[in-house]
Amino acid sequence: MKFRAVAEYFEKLEATSKRLEMFKILSELFQNTPEDDIDKLVYLIEERIRPAFEGVEIGMAEKMLEKAIAKATGTELSKVTALYKKKGDQGLAAEELAKKVTAKLVKPKELTLAETYEGFYKTAKISGSGAVDQKVGIIAGLLSRASPIEAKYIARFVIGRLRLGIGDPTIMDSLAQAKEGNRELRPELERAYNLCSDLGLVAKTYFTKGLAAIKKFSVTPGKPIRMALAERLPTAKEIIEKIGKCSVEAKYDGFRIQAHKIGDKVSLFSRNLENMTSMLPDVAESIKKYVRAKDAILEGEALVYNEDTGELMPFQITITRKRKYDIASKKVELPLKMFVFDLLYADGKDYTSEPYSERIRAIEKYVKTGEALEYANRIITDDPKVMQKFFDESVTAGLEGVMAKRLDAPYSAGARNFNWIKLKRSYRAELSDTVDVVIIGYIKGRGMRTKFGIGAVLGAVYNDKKDVFESICKIGTGFSEENWVKIRKLLDEIKVSHQPARVDSELKPDVWVEPKYVLEITADEITLSPMHTAGKTNKDDSGYALRFPRVKGFIREDKKPEDATTVKEIEKMFKQQKNVGSASSES
Repeated sequence: MKFRAVAEYFEKLEATSKRLEMFKILSELFQNTPEDDIDKLVYLIEERIRPAFEGVEIGMAEKMLEKAIAKATGTELSKVTALYKKKGDQGLAAEELAKKVTAKLVKPKELTLAETYEGFYKTAKISGSGAVDQKVGIIAGLLSRASPIEAKYIARFVIGRLRLGIGDPTIMDSLAQAKEGNRELRPELERAYNLCSDLGLVAKTYFTKGLAAIKKFSVTPGKPIRMALAERLPTAKEIIEKIGKCSVEAKYDGFRIQAHKIGDKVSLFSRNLENMTSMLPDVAESIKKYVRAKDAILEGEALVYNEDTGELMPFQITITRKRKYDIASKKVELPLKMFVFDLLYADGKDYTSEPYSERIRAIEKYVKTGEALEYANRIITDDPKVMQKFFDESVTAGLEGVMAKRLDAPYSAGARNFNWIKLKRSYRAELSDTVDVVIIGYIKGRGMRTKFGIGAVLGAVYNDKKDVFESICKIGTGFSEENWVKIRKLLDEIKVSHQPARVDSELKPDVWVEPKYVLEITADEITLSPMHTAGKTNKDDSGYALRFPRVKGFIREDKKPEDATTVKEIEKMFKQQKNVGSASSES
């Protein structure tokens, strides 16, 4: 498949702000893609080279890309830099310079999708002495053969700014539509994806071997399972009424970790599938030492703790362990402890379909506690008073609350349902729980914040049924001056010229951005608002809004946009509030 054809489809996708049109374009692209190329195309659309858990990154900064553009087009580096500053987009700069080169060439050999992907992959795998020059050379080689439209998307991909705004649900819908003519098989594709976390592999298997092969996907150590998610209820009484006798566990606020052990090799994956093994050697060592199974997959929460007092540290301290340098010193200064709460696989047996009560027994069978490894603190009860007492004790100990889990439920990979239920705090007239919102744009600074160029961000929650982000608040409180500067820089790197197709907002910020960064927000309450689209079913309805929202901390790097609070959760939280008035409010 010619890469130019792919680039032309990317151009169409970028130009639309309508999700249904995006779906139609993407389905047509997949229909026209050869079976051998489908996995490569899916990875590129996801803006990655391999699945997230493999950690294969192209590793080129803006200056390196500018050198590659200069080399490919025979342009002075200073002129490339000046053009980039003028355009504000290295893709557009590459496109313009490629036009001048193309006009002088006679029928350059056309790039294929496979060649372009292979160039990206080779670039990502280069390391060591001379790596910079080699990376620049490979990308320059691709750009020298690229047409202007190809050059634009090659340059954008290299620095992670493809700007297509396509989520995995839309990709799966489009794959099903392309092969079957409808979306009915989307659940089968999603099940396979939930078990392997590799959408390129799912697409390749589906297109080359069909549905029968998709149905054979199973849990495999080394391939992370997409993590199960929880619903919320406001009281212990309602939880017991909903699921009956259950396991009630302390809810820890740290790194959620899925650990894979294959013999003596241990891999640790975050909730967004990032491989964190090298960052958390103390956890990896304890799993290697204390997990009795030869091969195993287990889940838990890792937190920094005080070795003298046993006190668990807040997330703001735990997050400082996420680093690429000085790991050994931080390991001593801020030791981690992982609290194991689930076991999904052990020595050839897939436990994900087993009831939770059986998985608890499997934890006790295969996991020995010691040093940086402990069982999650839990009780089994059907008494709301006992649950409430355990909740109070957990909060007093500095934890978030508790998690109640149905004893007869299987592990729901990638799903949010009432098999697991969060009880974090009581709901009062004010909203005491936090909400995770995705930034979809920002308002330029005025008054005191003119110097920052940013005064507020527009936040949205995730509608997982539609695969869109719906506005819920404007946030101008909670950032330090230092963080205002940081957030502006980060958002300017992902700004787009029009409202993204996956964003539903009637409020128009000064600058739209790709839905990428998640903020944890506190607010006084959830109200109704005609200005916001969260939960809005038609134009004349009111949506939900957060009243007086404030940022808690900074960006949640451990969460991807689809991990944000859902519209369904907001609706439930709104109903759970006591003394909810009928007055609407714009945030």
